Amino acid sequence: MARQGVTYAQLVERLAAIGVQEDGRNLRNKISRGKFTAAFLLQCLEGLGCRSLTISGG
Repeated sequence: MARQGVTYAQLVERLAAIGVQEDGRNLRNKISRGKFTAAFLLQCLEGLGCRSLTISGG
């Protein structure tokens, strides 16, 4: 979010555009706790416009 300059409010709008209903407060709580499903992570990445993900083993 920070790299793309996207606010929580903007992410809420972007998620709504792909059919994911979240309110700003709930979104902030999920992200700050770091407790959410992999499916939600992928939805957020889609909302942020992420088209590729590189995972390096280490």
